[in-house]
Amino acid sequence: MKEQFLCLLGSLVLAAFALAAGVAVAQDYPNHPVRLIVPYGTGGITDITARIVAPRISDSLGQQLIVENRPGGAAIPGFDLVVRARADGYIIVLATTALAANPILFRKIPYDAEKDLAPVSLVATSPTVLVVHPSVPAHSVKELIALAKSKPGAMDYGSAGNGSDNHLTAEVFKSATGTAVLHIPYNGGGAVMTALLGGQVEFVFATIPTAHPYIGSGKLRALGVSSLKRSVALPDVPTISEAGLPGFNVNAWLGIMVPAGTPANVIDRLHAATVTALQRPEVSERLISLGLEPVGSTPAQLGAHLKTEIARWAKLAREVKIEVAD
Repeated sequence: MKEQFLCLLGSLVLAAFALAAGVAVAQDYPNHPVRLIVPYGTGGITDITARIVAPRISDSLGQQLIVENRPGGAAIPGFDLVVRARADGYIIVLATTALAANPILFRKIPYDAEKDLAPVSLVATSPTVLVVHPSVPAHSVKELIALAKSKPGAMDYGSAGNGSDNHLTAEVFKSATGTAVLHIPYNGGGAVMTALLGGQVEFVFATIPTAHPYIGSGKLRALGVSSLKRSVALPDVPTISEAGLPGFNVNAWLGIMVPAGTPANVIDRLHAATVTALQRPEVSERLISLGLEPVGSTPAQLGAHLKTEIARWAKLAREVKIEVAD
């Protein structure tokens, strides 16, 4: 009996020391650089946003926030890296719509978005813009739909990869228009824009930051934006809803998340640093000029947003035939 009591007492003492050590580490956070995982390649909306906000978050944290690109696999490897990381706030991820939509695209995912990641803040939302290569003989949304219907299966569109905003928005467009176009995935937003500029694909629902320079220079033709209201960055481009598909409304989103189990005060520290960064005029104005809408939500609001998005894409999967991969 005495031995059992001593064992129990020893376990309680060790647990108390472990808890105290964890609290001390959390209170000291951060005492070395933090890695911000971008689960895509360079040049896309996620990468661009990360590189705009990271320096200002670094200022607030007092430690460098290092942007680290982990492209490929529909962002799943990047998310999985963070899920498997130590829950101490030193590896975080800039999550995207793919986090909510991947369950309808892949039969096997090595994590549960809601259980294995904890929300910090919704950073920004953004519509995509439907852009075509100048060689495509369509100058409006209606003309593109008519062209696609005139040659079923002959037209193609590009995306930053399976589960990307480009891919998902195009699938909604296909369903709404009853068109049959071929999906060609690339490894990131920069890669798909290079393909479109080179005429390797005919159209893309591009994120506005990646497409904006080419629209202005005339290298790409913009037909419509995917939100219900026009983009401040592209005020002369009609919405797709205006241009022939009433009610069409699909927006991309980006939010910072951490491994589940990260101490609450670490999440609070990251949240405060993110909101402070987004409130900086040079950050908010830059994001707005690129077509993004800065948010800076609470962790609870991002959690609720993720839950809504998961339900939304699950509903789409029931309505639209989307190819599911292993």
